[in-house]
Amino acid sequence: MPERGSRVVSSDGGWRGSVVLVVASSTGGIGQHVASLARGLVAGGCRVLVCGPSAVDQHFGFSASGLEFAVVEIPADPGPQDSGAIRQLRKAIAGRDAEVIHAHGLRAAFVAAVARTGVPLVVTWHNAVLARGLRGQAGALLERIVARNAALTLGASDDLVQRAVALGARNARLGPVATPQLAPPKRTRSAVRAEFRLRGETPLILSVGRLHPQKHHDLLIDAAARWRDLNPAPVVVIAGSGPSYMPLAQRASRLHAPVHLLGHRTDVPELLLGADVAVITSDWEARQLFAQEALHAGVPLVTTAVGGLPALVGDAAVQIPPNDLDALDEAVRRLLADPGLRADYAARGPRQAATWPGEADVVADVRSGYAEVAAVRR
Repeated sequence: MPERGSRVVSSDGGWRGSVVLVVASSTGGIGQHVASLARGLVAGGCRVLVCGPSAVDQHFGFSASGLEFAVVEIPADPGPQDSGAIRQLRKAIAGRDAEVIHAHGLRAAFVAAVARTGVPLVVTWHNAVLARGLRGQAGALLERIVARNAALTLGASDDLVQRAVALGARNARLGPVATPQLAPPKRTRSAVRAEFRLRGETPLILSVGRLHPQKHHDLLIDAAARWRDLNPAPVVVIAGSGPSYMPLAQRASRLHAPVHLLGHRTDVPELLLGADVAVITSDWEARQLFAQEALHAGVPLVTTAVGGLPALVGDAAVQIPPNDLDALDEAVRRLLADPGLRADYAARGPRQAATWPGEADVVADVRSGYAEVAAVRR
């Protein structure tokens, strides 16, 4: 048996040791990334403990898949309850031979940093702080604490790496996030379109993401109201849940916009099969999960040119400025009016997706980072 805290190298030359993955409240890309990473690390011979809210365990099936999971209730927003999360995290790793703690997202990283466990902290920054005023100031303080306490900072996009460095990160670099593995659709295109009672060649426009102001779905609803003058008028469906549901529903009703708010869906591959155009209207994204899914599926994509999206999609998507209704309106109209242009972007998507790192690439990169911080600790 190796000595306590000693580095072990697997037969493939990668680091193989004990790591704790920490995640806060999540229903989307961060949770999926942690689940993918945990599976890959275990397959590579690492000992893995995942810490996070019980709802995250239920949503992503960590325990159900045989992974070791400890409940640490880290909510989406900071508050007095953080003290309880700190105690839970300390208890979860007490007595473990943990060589690295890898926190995903600023909320999880803040709890891990304040817990001061003595174990080297690796942090992956997945999101930027977009709030202003007092919330923005609090977010900036949180960012600074996280940046200065991490032995290694991985940014999901270049701008996140630059932000971490500006705030005092000692060792920061781009950290790849694996492209999603889409399940094969269980329904046909006609069956998906029948769900929304689409007739003939009525276009279906799809957006998927949390219903949150950052995603700016109100812009898509305003555009959908404009598209009523087209013949046939496209139908817009938005899959996702979140705090903006009621304001978005009221906006769609007031504008008589042909928009369906679907809530949380687990059949995104099928929705993509039925879609003619995919749309992202966010104010900021790093490696947006739906952008990857749409290009993988060969669905023409219109996206805002923000954060890490331009580097992610390259020339495989139509890029527009953020919060620009006229640009969104024109881009979608142009695609709908030109079948040849849609076919061109449909072919570009999978080619661009083939250039992204896969799960094995990401796991190898992360294991290299773990080896680095574990060696410094020794």
